Amino acid sequence: MFEVGKDIFKRGFKGFVADATARGRLRFIYSLFIIAFLIFTVRTLWLGIQGTDRSRLAGADAEWTAKRADIIDRNGDILAKNIMSGHITLRPQAVKDRDKVAATIHQALPYQYSLADALKLVNSSRKFVYLKKYASDAQRNIIAQAKLQGLEIEPVQTRRYPKRRLFSHVIGFVGNDGHGLEGAERVYDDYLSENQDPLQLSLDARIQSVFYEQLSFAMQKYQAKAAMGLLMNSRTGEMIAMVSLPDFDPENISLDPATNRMFKPMRGVFEMGSIFKVFNTAMAMENGINKEYYIAEPFKIPDKFGRTAAKIGDVRSFKPPRPNLTVEEIMLHSCNAGSAQIALDLPDGTQKEFFHRIHLDEPLKLEFGTTERPLMPAKWGPVEKATLSFGHGISVTPMHLLLAVNSMTNGGIYIYPTLLKRNVGVVKGERVLSDEISARLRAIMLRIAEETSGKQARIAGIQIGGKTATAEKYVNGKVDHKRNLTAFAGIFPVAAPQYTILVILDEPKGTKESFGLRTAAWNAVPTAGKILDSILPLLFE
Repeated sequence: MFEVGKDIFKRGFKGFVADATARGRLRFIYSLFIIAFLIFTVRTLWLGIQGTDRSRLAGADAEWTAKRADIIDRNGDILAKNIMSGHITLRPQAVKDRDKVAATIHQALPYQYSLADALKLVNSSRKFVYLKKYASDAQRNIIAQAKLQGLEIEPVQTRRYPKRRLFSHVIGFVGNDGHGLEGAERVYDDYLSENQDPLQLSLDARIQSVFYEQLSFAMQKYQAKAAMGLLMNSRTGEMIAMVSLPDFDPENISLDPATNRMFKPMRGVFEMGSIFKVFNTAMAMENGINKEYYIAEPFKIPDKFGRTAAKIGDVRSFKPPRPNLTVEEIMLHSCNAGSAQIALDLPDGTQKEFFHRIHLDEPLKLEFGTTERPLMPAKWGPVEKATLSFGHGISVTPMHLLLAVNSMTNGGIYIYPTLLKRNVGVVKGERVLSDEISARLRAIMLRIAEETSGKQARIAGIQIGGKTATAEKYVNGKVDHKRNLTAFAGIFPVAAPQYTILVILDEPKGTKESFGLRTAAWNAVPTAGKILDSILPLLFE
Protein backbone atom coordinates (compact mmCIF):
# COMPACT_ATOMS: atom_id res chain seq x y z
CA MET A 1 0.00 0.00 0.00
CA PHE A 2 2.75 2.46 0.96
CA GLU A 3 4.83 1.49 -2.11
CA VAL A 4 1.90 2.32 -4.36
CA GLY A 5 1.56 5.75 -2.73
CA LYS A 6 5.29 6.47 -3.05
CA ASP A 7 5.18 5.52 -6.68
CA ILE A 8 2.31 7.91 -7.30
CA PHE A 9 4.14 10.83 -5.69
CA LYS A 10 7.37 10.15 -7.63
CA ARG A 11 5.71 9.98 -11.02
CA GLY A 12 3.30 12.83 -10.45
CA PHE A 13 0.38 10.47 -11.15
CA LYS A 14 1.60 9.97 -14.72
CA GLY A 15 -0.28 7.17 -16.27
CA PHE A 16 -2.95 7.46 -13.59
CA VAL A 17 -4.66 10.89 -14.00
CA ALA A 18 -3.81 13.53 -16.60
CA ASP A 19 -5.86 16.41 -15.21
CA ALA A 20 -3.98 18.65 -12.68
CA THR A 21 -7.11 19.27 -10.62
CA ALA A 22 -7.79 15.58 -10.34
CA ARG A 23 -4.22 14.98 -9.29
CA GLY A 24 -4.52 17.57 -6.52
CA ARG A 25 -7.69 15.99 -5.23
CA LEU A 26 -6.00 12.58 -5.10
CA ARG A 27 -3.06 14.02 -3.17
CA PHE A 28 -5.48 15.54 -0.64
CA ILE A 29 -7.40 12.27 -0.20
CA TYR A 30 -4.18 10.33 0.14
CA SER A 31 -2.93 12.72 2.84
CA LEU A 32 -6.21 12.35 4.74
CA PHE A 33 -5.85 8.58 4.54
CA ILE A 34 -2.30 8.70 6.01
CA ILE A 35 -3.41 10.99 8.83
CA ALA A 36 -6.43 8.80 9.66
CA PHE A 37 -4.26 5.69 9.66
CA LEU A 38 -1.74 7.27 12.07
CA ILE A 39 -4.53 8.40 14.40
CA PHE A 40 -6.05 4.90 14.35
CA THR A 41 -2.66 3.30 15.14
CA VAL A 42 -1.90 5.63 18.05
CA ARG A 43 -5.43 5.24 19.45
CA THR A 44 -5.24 1.45 19.28
CA LEU A 45 -1.95 1.40 21.16
CA TRP A 46 -3.29 3.81 23.77
CA LEU A 47 -6.43 1.76 24.36
CA GLY A 48 -4.34 -1.38 24.70
CA ILE A 49 -2.11 0.21 27.33
CA GLN A 50 -5.08 1.74 29.13
CA GLY A 51 -7.03 -1.55 29.04
CA THR A 52 -4.30 -3.52 30.79
CA ASP A 53 -4.29 -1.02 33.64
CA ARG A 54 -7.99 -0.20 33.84
CA SER A 55 -8.95 -2.61 36.62
CA ARG A 56 -6.05 -1.36 38.73
CA LEU A 57 -7.00 2.29 38.23
CA ALA A 58 -10.76 1.83 38.77
CA GLY A 59 -11.72 4.10 41.67
CA ALA A 60 -8.21 4.14 43.16
CA ASP A 61 -4.57 3.33 42.58
CA ALA A 62 -4.78 0.18 44.75
CA GLU A 63 -3.39 -3.13 43.59
CA TRP A 64 -6.02 -5.36 41.94
CA THR A 65 -3.77 -8.31 41.23
CA ALA A 66 -4.63 -11.55 43.06
CA LYS A 67 -2.37 -11.81 46.11
CA ARG A 68 -2.60 -15.58 46.48
CA ALA A 69 -2.19 -18.35 43.92
CA ASP A 70 -5.03 -20.71 43.02
CA ILE A 71 -5.04 -24.32 44.19
CA ILE A 72 -6.09 -26.81 41.52
CA ASP A 73 -6.54 -30.58 41.39
CA ARG A 74 -4.52 -32.89 39.15
CA ASN A 75 -6.87 -32.19 36.22
CA GLY A 76 -6.93 -28.41 36.63
CA ASP A 77 -10.21 -28.04 38.53
CA ILE A 78 -10.09 -25.04 40.88
CA LEU A 79 -10.15 -25.94 44.58
CA ALA A 80 -9.27 -22.53 46.03
CA LYS A 81 -9.19 -19.10 44.40
CA ASN A 82 -8.96 -15.42 45.36
CA ILE A 83 -11.98 -13.49 44.12
CA MET A 84 -11.44 -9.79 43.37
CA SER A 85 -14.07 -7.42 44.72
CA GLY A 86 -14.25 -4.05 46.43
CA HIS A 87 -15.96 -2.09 49.18
CA ILE A 88 -17.66 1.21 48.31
CA THR A 89 -16.53 3.79 50.87
CA LEU A 90 -17.42 7.38 51.70
CA ARG A 91 -15.28 10.08 53.34
CA PRO A 92 -17.80 12.89 53.94
CA GLN A 93 -15.18 15.47 54.87
CA ALA A 94 -13.41 14.99 51.53
CA VAL A 95 -16.56 15.46 49.43
CA LYS A 96 -16.63 18.56 47.14
CA ASP A 97 -19.86 18.15 45.18
CA ARG A 98 -22.27 16.85 47.84
CA ASP A 99 -25.39 16.73 45.65
CA LYS A 100 -23.64 14.77 42.92
CA VAL A 101 -22.07 12.34 45.40
CA ALA A 102 -25.44 11.70 47.04
CA ALA A 103 -27.07 11.13 43.64
CA THR A 104 -24.30 8.68 42.65
CA ILE A 105 -24.69 6.74 45.90
CA HIS A 106 -28.42 6.43 45.28
CA GLN A 107 -27.80 5.42 41.67
CA ALA A 108 -25.32 2.68 42.62
CA LEU A 109 -27.19 1.47 45.71
CA PRO A 110 -30.87 2.35 45.21
CA TYR A 111 -32.19 -0.30 47.58
CA GLN A 112 -29.82 0.56 50.42
CA TYR A 113 -29.92 4.36 50.23
CA SER A 114 -32.65 6.77 49.18
CA LEU A 115 -31.49 10.14 47.92
CA ALA A 116 -32.39 11.64 51.29
CA ASP A 117 -30.43 8.96 53.16
CA ALA A 118 -27.43 9.53 50.92
CA LEU A 119 -27.53 13.29 51.46
CA LYS A 120 -27.74 12.77 55.20
CA LEU A 121 -24.58 10.62 55.11
CA VAL A 122 -22.72 13.03 52.84
CA ASN A 123 -23.49 15.94 55.17
CA SER A 124 -22.66 14.03 58.34
CA SER A 125 -19.61 14.64 60.51
CA ARG A 126 -18.44 11.03 60.16
CA LYS A 127 -14.90 10.52 58.93
CA PHE A 128 -15.41 7.21 57.13
CA VAL A 129 -18.36 5.03 56.08
CA TYR A 130 -18.55 1.61 54.40
CA LEU A 131 -21.48 2.09 52.05
CA LYS A 132 -21.37 -1.41 50.57
CA LYS A 133 -19.01 -4.31 51.29
CA TYR A 134 -18.24 -6.71 48.45
CA ALA A 135 -20.03 -4.54 45.92
CA SER A 136 -20.96 -6.00 42.56
CA ASP A 137 -19.13 -5.14 39.34
CA ALA A 138 -22.02 -2.95 38.20
CA GLN A 139 -22.10 -1.05 41.49
CA ARG A 140 -18.35 -0.49 41.46
CA ASN A 141 -18.41 0.67 37.82
CA ILE A 142 -20.91 3.44 38.64
CA ILE A 143 -18.65 4.73 41.40
CA ALA A 144 -15.49 4.43 39.30
CA GLN A 145 -16.97 6.27 36.32
CA ALA A 146 -18.25 9.13 38.50
CA LYS A 147 -14.72 9.95 39.75
CA LEU A 148 -15.95 11.99 42.68
CA GLN A 149 -13.76 13.02 45.60
CA GLY A 150 -14.68 11.32 48.86
CA LEU A 151 -16.48 8.44 47.09
CA GLU A 152 -14.04 5.57 46.57
CA ILE A 153 -13.59 1.86 46.00
CA GLU A 154 -11.45 -0.08 48.44
CA PRO A 155 -10.05 -3.20 46.71
CA VAL A 156 -10.62 -6.45 48.59
CA GLN A 157 -9.92 -10.11 47.94
CA THR A 158 -11.79 -13.09 49.34
CA ARG A 159 -10.66 -16.71 49.27
CA ARG A 160 -13.29 -18.99 47.82
CA TYR A 161 -13.53 -22.77 47.78
CA PRO A 162 -15.77 -23.92 44.89
CA LYS A 163 -15.91 -27.53 46.15
CA ARG A 164 -16.74 -26.35 49.68
CA ARG A 165 -16.97 -29.35 52.08
CA LEU A 166 -15.60 -31.83 49.56
CA PHE A 167 -12.00 -30.78 50.23
CA SER A 168 -12.40 -28.91 53.52
CA HIS A 169 -9.86 -30.90 55.55
CA VAL A 170 -7.26 -31.27 52.81
CA ILE A 171 -7.35 -27.71 51.43
CA GLY A 172 -8.09 -26.04 54.76
CA PHE A 173 -8.76 -22.29 54.91
CA VAL A 174 -7.11 -18.89 55.40
CA GLY A 175 -7.32 -16.36 58.21
CA ASN A 176 -8.37 -12.71 58.06
CA ASP A 177 -4.84 -11.80 56.99
CA GLY A 178 -5.09 -14.06 53.96
CA HIS A 179 -2.56 -16.60 55.21
CA GLY A 180 -3.31 -20.32 55.55
CA LEU A 181 -4.44 -21.70 58.90
CA GLU A 182 -5.20 -25.33 58.05
CA GLY A 183 -4.54 -27.95 55.36
CA ALA A 184 -2.71 -27.22 52.13
CA GLU A 185 -3.37 -23.50 52.65
CA ARG A 186 -1.10 -23.63 55.71
CA VAL A 187 1.47 -26.17 54.51
CA TYR A 188 2.10 -24.42 51.20
CA ASP A 189 1.47 -20.87 52.46
CA ASP A 190 4.85 -19.55 51.28
CA TYR A 191 4.33 -20.77 47.73
CA LEU A 192 0.74 -19.52 47.55
CA SER A 193 1.75 -16.10 48.89
CA GLU A 194 4.75 -15.61 46.63
CA ASN A 195 3.61 -17.06 43.30
CA GLN A 196 0.94 -16.45 40.68
CA ASP A 197 1.08 -19.89 39.07
CA PRO A 198 -1.48 -22.34 40.55
CA LEU A 199 -0.45 -24.96 43.08
CA GLN A 200 -1.37 -28.29 41.46
CA LEU A 201 -2.23 -31.10 43.84
CA SER A 202 -2.24 -34.84 43.26
CA LEU A 203 -5.90 -35.10 44.28
CA ASP A 204 -8.62 -35.87 41.76
CA ALA A 205 -11.88 -33.98 42.38
CA ARG A 206 -13.92 -36.61 40.55
CA ILE A 207 -12.61 -39.45 42.70
CA GLN A 208 -12.80 -37.35 45.85
CA SER A 209 -16.49 -36.76 45.17
CA VAL A 210 -17.13 -40.52 44.88
CA PHE A 211 -15.43 -41.15 48.24
CA TYR A 212 -17.38 -38.30 49.81
CA GLU A 213 -20.73 -39.49 48.47
CA GLN A 214 -20.30 -43.15 49.45
CA LEU A 215 -18.82 -42.42 52.89
CA SER A 216 -21.65 -39.97 53.62
CA PHE A 217 -24.17 -42.62 52.58
CA ALA A 218 -22.44 -45.26 54.74
CA MET A 219 -22.38 -42.95 57.77
CA GLN A 220 -26.12 -42.48 57.46
CA LYS A 221 -26.95 -46.10 56.67
CA TYR A 222 -24.89 -47.60 59.48
CA GLN A 223 -25.35 -44.64 61.86
CA ALA A 224 -21.58 -44.33 62.27
CA LYS A 225 -20.04 -41.45 64.21
CA ALA A 226 -17.29 -40.94 61.64
CA ALA A 227 -16.02 -42.22 58.30
CA MET A 228 -12.68 -41.99 56.52
CA GLY A 229 -11.37 -42.85 53.08
CA LEU A 230 -7.88 -42.68 51.54
CA LEU A 231 -6.57 -43.60 48.10
CA MET A 232 -2.88 -43.51 47.20
CA ASN A 233 -0.89 -44.30 44.08
CA SER A 234 1.19 -47.30 45.22
CA ARG A 235 4.15 -46.36 43.05
CA THR A 236 4.40 -42.56 43.17
CA GLY A 237 2.95 -41.93 46.63
CA GLU A 238 0.46 -39.43 45.19
CA MET A 239 -2.65 -39.04 47.33
CA ILE A 240 -5.62 -39.27 44.98
CA ALA A 241 -8.40 -38.91 47.54
CA MET A 242 -8.53 -38.00 51.25
CA VAL A 243 -11.92 -37.75 52.99
CA SER A 244 -12.75 -37.36 56.67
CA LEU A 245 -16.32 -37.11 57.96
CA PRO A 246 -17.82 -35.20 59.68
CA ASP A 247 -16.52 -32.13 57.87
CA PHE A 248 -16.96 -28.35 57.84
CA ASP A 249 -17.58 -25.41 55.51
CA PRO A 250 -14.25 -23.65 54.81
CA GLU A 251 -16.07 -20.44 53.83
CA ASN A 252 -18.01 -20.36 57.12
CA ILE A 253 -16.05 -22.28 59.74
CA SER A 254 -18.29 -21.10 62.58
CA LEU A 255 -21.17 -23.05 61.06
CA ASP A 256 -19.89 -26.43 62.30
CA PRO A 257 -18.46 -27.64 65.62
CA ALA A 258 -14.72 -27.06 65.99
CA THR A 259 -14.26 -30.82 66.49
CA ASN A 260 -15.31 -31.35 62.86
CA ARG A 261 -12.11 -29.66 61.72
CA MET A 262 -9.99 -32.53 63.05
CA PHE A 263 -8.59 -34.50 60.11
CA LYS A 264 -8.96 -37.97 61.58
CA PRO A 265 -6.81 -39.86 59.03
CA MET A 266 -3.77 -38.01 60.43
CA ARG A 267 -4.86 -36.79 63.85
CA GLY A 268 -6.96 -39.69 65.13
CA VAL A 269 -5.38 -42.83 66.63
CA PHE A 270 -7.28 -46.10 66.63
CA GLU A 271 -6.78 -49.79 67.29
CA MET A 272 -6.95 -51.06 63.72
CA GLY A 273 -7.67 -54.71 64.41
CA SER A 274 -7.06 -57.57 62.02
CA ILE A 275 -5.35 -55.61 59.25
CA PHE A 276 -2.31 -56.03 61.53
CA LYS A 277 -2.39 -59.72 60.59
CA VAL A 278 -0.76 -58.64 57.32
CA PHE A 279 2.28 -57.54 59.35
CA ASN A 280 2.13 -60.61 61.61
CA THR A 281 2.15 -62.88 58.57
CA ALA A 282 5.04 -60.97 57.00
CA MET A 283 7.07 -61.45 60.20
CA ALA A 284 6.29 -65.18 60.22
CA MET A 285 7.45 -65.52 56.61
CA GLU A 286 10.62 -63.53 57.26
CA ASN A 287 11.49 -65.79 60.18
CA GLY A 288 10.81 -69.00 58.29
CA ILE A 289 7.82 -70.12 60.35
CA ASN A 290 6.21 -72.84 58.32
CA LYS A 291 3.94 -75.01 60.41
CA GLU A 292 0.31 -75.51 61.35
CA TYR A 293 -1.34 -74.22 64.52
CA TYR A 294 -4.25 -75.73 66.44
CA ILE A 295 -7.05 -73.19 66.46
CA ALA A 296 -10.19 -75.21 67.19
CA GLU A 297 -10.45 -73.65 70.65
CA PRO A 298 -9.25 -70.43 72.32
CA PHE A 299 -5.51 -70.18 72.89
CA LYS A 300 -4.52 -69.87 76.54
CA ILE A 301 -1.48 -67.79 77.47
CA PRO A 302 0.05 -68.88 80.80
CA ASP A 303 1.64 -66.51 83.29
CA LYS A 304 4.95 -67.18 85.07
CA PHE A 305 3.13 -69.35 87.59
CA GLY A 306 1.52 -71.53 84.94
CA ARG A 307 -1.92 -70.04 85.37
CA THR A 308 -3.95 -68.69 82.46
CA ALA A 309 -3.03 -65.01 82.00
CA ALA A 310 -5.22 -64.50 78.94
CA LYS A 311 -7.44 -66.45 76.62
CA ILE A 312 -7.32 -65.52 72.91
CA GLY A 313 -10.43 -66.50 71.02
CA ASP A 314 -12.32 -65.55 67.90
CA VAL A 315 -15.76 -64.13 67.20
CA ARG A 316 -18.72 -66.47 67.49
CA SER A 317 -19.26 -66.49 63.74
CA PHE A 318 -15.72 -67.78 63.13
CA LYS A 319 -15.84 -71.25 61.58
CA PRO A 320 -12.38 -72.68 60.81
CA PRO A 321 -12.28 -75.05 57.85
CA ARG A 322 -10.23 -77.49 59.95
CA PRO A 323 -8.69 -77.55 63.43
CA ASN A 324 -5.11 -76.90 62.26
CA LEU A 325 -4.23 -74.00 59.97
CA THR A 326 -1.06 -72.85 58.20
CA VAL A 327 0.34 -69.34 58.52
CA GLU A 328 -1.32 -68.33 55.22
CA GLU A 329 -4.65 -69.83 56.25
CA ILE A 330 -4.59 -68.00 59.59
CA MET A 331 -4.43 -64.68 57.72
CA LEU A 332 -6.97 -65.86 55.11
CA HIS A 333 -9.56 -66.73 57.77
CA SER A 334 -8.47 -63.90 60.13
CA CYS A 335 -7.91 -66.25 63.03
CA ASN A 336 -6.96 -64.56 66.33
CA ALA A 337 -5.97 -67.75 68.14
CA GLY A 338 -3.59 -68.71 65.34
CA SER A 339 -2.15 -65.18 65.03
CA ALA A 340 -1.36 -65.10 68.75
CA GLN A 341 0.54 -68.37 68.53
CA ILE A 342 2.56 -67.11 65.56
CA ALA A 343 3.48 -63.96 67.49
CA LEU A 344 4.74 -65.96 70.47
CA ASP A 345 6.88 -68.10 68.16
CA LEU A 346 8.69 -65.01 66.82
CA PRO A 347 12.17 -64.27 68.19
CA ASP A 348 12.29 -61.70 71.00
CA GLY A 349 12.27 -58.13 69.72
CA THR A 350 10.90 -59.04 66.29
CA GLN A 351 7.65 -57.11 66.61
CA LYS A 352 9.35 -54.03 67.98
CA GLU A 353 11.93 -54.00 65.18
CA PHE A 354 9.36 -54.67 62.46
CA PHE A 355 6.97 -51.96 63.63
CA HIS A 356 9.86 -49.51 63.76
CA ARG A 357 10.89 -50.54 60.24
CA ILE A 358 7.47 -49.60 58.87
CA HIS A 359 7.21 -46.48 61.07
CA LEU A 360 4.31 -47.61 63.24
CA ASP A 361 6.05 -46.44 66.42
CA GLU A 362 6.61 -42.77 65.61
CA PRO A 363 4.83 -39.67 64.25
CA LEU A 364 5.08 -39.40 60.48
CA LYS A 365 6.62 -36.12 59.33
CA LEU A 366 5.03 -35.84 55.91
CA GLU A 367 5.31 -32.98 53.44
CA PHE A 368 1.70 -32.01 54.16
CA GLY A 369 1.82 -32.29 57.95
CA THR A 370 2.82 -34.42 60.92
CA THR A 371 0.61 -37.24 62.15
CA GLU A 372 -0.32 -37.96 65.72
CA ARG A 373 2.07 -40.19 67.69
CA PRO A 374 0.99 -43.87 67.82
CA LEU A 375 0.21 -45.43 71.20
CA MET A 376 2.52 -48.37 71.81
CA PRO A 377 2.28 -50.95 74.61
CA ALA A 378 4.02 -50.03 77.87
CA LYS A 379 5.56 -53.50 78.01
CA TRP A 380 6.04 -56.38 75.57
CA GLY A 381 5.08 -59.45 77.56
CA PRO A 382 3.43 -62.58 76.13
CA VAL A 383 -0.09 -61.15 76.34
CA GLU A 384 0.94 -57.91 74.60
CA LYS A 385 2.77 -59.80 71.85
CA ALA A 386 -0.29 -61.96 71.29
CA THR A 387 -2.80 -59.10 71.07
CA LEU A 388 -0.49 -56.99 68.87
CA SER A 389 -0.65 -59.78 66.30
CA PHE A 390 -4.28 -58.91 65.54
CA GLY A 391 -4.12 -55.14 66.06
CA HIS A 392 -5.09 -54.72 69.70
CA GLY A 393 -2.93 -52.96 72.28
CA ILE A 394 -1.52 -50.59 69.66
CA SER A 395 -3.18 -47.49 68.21
CA VAL A 396 -2.06 -45.76 65.02
CA THR A 397 -3.47 -43.22 62.60
CA PRO A 398 -5.17 -44.36 59.38
CA MET A 399 -2.27 -42.76 57.47
CA HIS A 400 0.21 -44.99 59.34
CA LEU A 401 -1.85 -48.01 58.37
CA LEU A 402 -2.25 -47.02 54.71
CA LEU A 403 1.48 -46.49 54.19
CA ALA A 404 2.41 -49.68 56.05
CA VAL A 405 -0.01 -51.83 54.04
CA ASN A 406 1.21 -50.21 50.82
CA SER A 407 4.80 -51.11 51.70
CA MET A 408 3.82 -54.73 52.33
CA THR A 409 2.13 -55.11 48.95
CA ASN A 410 3.88 -52.88 46.40
CA GLY A 411 7.00 -55.03 46.29
CA GLY A 412 8.27 -54.12 49.75
CA ILE A 413 9.08 -50.40 49.34
CA TYR A 414 7.97 -47.85 51.93
CA ILE A 415 6.99 -44.72 49.99
CA TYR A 416 6.21 -41.40 51.62
CA PRO A 417 3.03 -39.78 50.31
CA THR A 418 2.72 -36.45 48.55
CA LEU A 419 -0.12 -33.99 47.93
CA LEU A 420 1.63 -32.61 44.86
CA LYS A 421 1.18 -34.00 41.39
CA ARG A 422 4.28 -36.00 40.41
CA ASN A 423 5.56 -36.87 36.98
CA VAL A 424 5.96 -40.53 36.18
CA GLY A 425 9.46 -41.63 37.09
CA VAL A 426 11.59 -43.19 39.76
CA VAL A 427 10.32 -42.48 43.28
CA LYS A 428 12.70 -42.98 46.16
CA GLY A 429 11.64 -45.23 49.00
CA GLU A 430 12.93 -47.57 51.69
CA ARG A 431 12.98 -51.32 51.22
CA VAL A 432 11.25 -52.85 54.23
CA LEU A 433 10.27 -56.27 52.88
CA SER A 434 11.47 -58.63 50.21
CA ASP A 435 9.68 -58.70 46.88
CA GLU A 436 9.05 -62.43 47.31
CA ILE A 437 7.23 -62.07 50.63
CA SER A 438 5.28 -59.09 49.25
CA ALA A 439 4.05 -61.28 46.40
CA ARG A 440 3.00 -64.02 48.85
CA LEU A 441 1.01 -61.51 50.89
CA ARG A 442 -0.75 -60.25 47.77
CA ALA A 443 -1.79 -63.79 46.91
CA ILE A 444 -3.43 -64.20 50.32
CA MET A 445 -5.16 -60.83 50.05
CA LEU A 446 -6.56 -61.84 46.66
CA ARG A 447 -8.04 -64.96 48.24
CA ILE A 448 -9.56 -62.85 51.05
CA ALA A 449 -11.38 -60.74 48.47
CA GLU A 450 -12.41 -63.79 46.48
CA GLU A 451 -13.28 -66.29 49.21
CA THR A 452 -13.74 -64.81 52.68
CA SER A 453 -14.53 -61.48 54.38
CA GLY A 454 -13.62 -59.20 51.46
CA LYS A 455 -15.98 -60.65 48.86
CA GLN A 456 -18.25 -57.59 48.69
CA ALA A 457 -15.34 -55.48 47.44
CA ARG A 458 -14.93 -57.53 44.26
CA ILE A 459 -15.31 -55.70 40.95
CA ALA A 460 -15.68 -57.36 37.57
CA GLY A 461 -12.71 -57.00 35.26
CA ILE A 462 -9.97 -56.41 37.84
CA GLN A 463 -8.39 -58.42 40.63
CA ILE A 464 -8.64 -56.73 44.02
CA GLY A 465 -6.90 -57.90 47.16
CA GLY A 466 -7.71 -56.82 50.67
CA LYS A 467 -7.84 -57.36 54.41
CA THR A 468 -10.69 -56.54 56.77
CA ALA A 469 -10.62 -55.44 60.38
CA THR A 470 -13.19 -55.22 63.16
CA ALA A 471 -11.71 -53.83 66.37
CA GLU A 472 -13.78 -53.59 69.53
CA LYS A 473 -13.26 -50.40 71.50
CA TYR A 474 -12.17 -49.93 75.08
CA VAL A 475 -14.36 -47.72 77.29
CA ASN A 476 -13.12 -46.95 80.80
CA GLY A 477 -10.52 -49.70 80.50
CA LYS A 478 -12.99 -52.40 79.49
CA VAL A 479 -13.95 -53.83 76.12
CA ASP A 480 -17.29 -52.46 74.92
CA HIS A 481 -18.73 -55.14 72.68
CA LYS A 482 -21.28 -52.67 71.27
CA ARG A 483 -18.70 -50.25 69.92
CA ASN A 484 -16.18 -51.07 67.25
CA LEU A 485 -14.17 -49.70 64.38
CA THR A 486 -14.37 -51.45 61.02
CA ALA A 487 -11.95 -51.12 58.14
CA PHE A 488 -10.98 -52.48 54.75
CA ALA A 489 -7.52 -52.07 53.23
CA GLY A 490 -7.39 -52.96 49.54
CA ILE A 491 -4.88 -53.13 46.69
CA PHE A 492 -5.41 -53.28 42.94
CA PRO A 493 -4.57 -54.71 40.48
CA VAL A 494 -3.17 -57.51 42.65
CA ALA A 495 -0.48 -58.71 40.23
CA ALA A 496 1.19 -55.28 40.15
CA PRO A 497 -0.58 -52.87 42.51
CA GLN A 498 -1.05 -49.32 41.33
CA TYR A 499 -3.36 -48.14 44.11
CA THR A 500 -3.95 -48.76 47.81
CA ILE A 501 -7.30 -47.91 49.36
CA LEU A 502 -8.39 -47.65 52.99
CA VAL A 503 -12.01 -47.28 54.15
CA ILE A 504 -12.89 -46.90 57.84
CA LEU A 505 -16.20 -46.58 59.71
CA ASP A 506 -16.18 -45.56 63.36
CA GLU A 507 -18.83 -47.21 65.54
CA PRO A 508 -21.21 -48.42 62.82
CA LYS A 509 -24.51 -50.03 63.84
CA GLY A 510 -26.01 -53.27 62.59
CA THR A 511 -28.87 -53.21 60.09
CA LYS A 512 -31.66 -55.57 59.04
CA GLU A 513 -29.63 -56.29 55.93
CA SER A 514 -26.66 -57.37 58.07
CA PHE A 515 -28.84 -59.30 60.54
CA GLY A 516 -27.66 -56.91 63.22
CA LEU A 517 -23.97 -57.69 62.63
CA ARG A 518 -21.46 -54.81 62.77
CA THR A 519 -18.32 -56.43 61.37
CA ALA A 520 -16.34 -54.95 58.47
CA ALA A 521 -17.65 -57.52 56.01
CA TRP A 522 -21.11 -55.98 56.41
CA ASN A 523 -20.26 -52.27 56.20
CA ALA A 524 -16.69 -51.17 55.40
CA VAL A 525 -16.24 -53.78 52.66
CA PRO A 526 -19.44 -53.04 50.69
CA THR A 527 -18.73 -49.32 51.04
CA ALA A 528 -15.27 -49.85 49.55
CA GLY A 529 -16.83 -51.98 46.81
CA LYS A 530 -19.19 -49.18 45.77
CA ILE A 531 -16.33 -46.70 45.72
CA LEU A 532 -14.16 -48.98 43.60
CA ASP A 533 -16.98 -49.67 41.17
CA SER A 534 -17.32 -45.94 40.47
CA ILE A 535 -13.67 -44.87 40.40
CA LEU A 536 -12.05 -47.66 38.37
CA PRO A 537 -13.17 -46.22 35.00
CA LEU A 538 -11.66 -42.87 36.06
CA LEU A 539 -8.37 -44.34 37.25
CA PHE A 540 -7.79 -46.46 34.16
CA GLU A 541 -9.37 -44.27 31.47
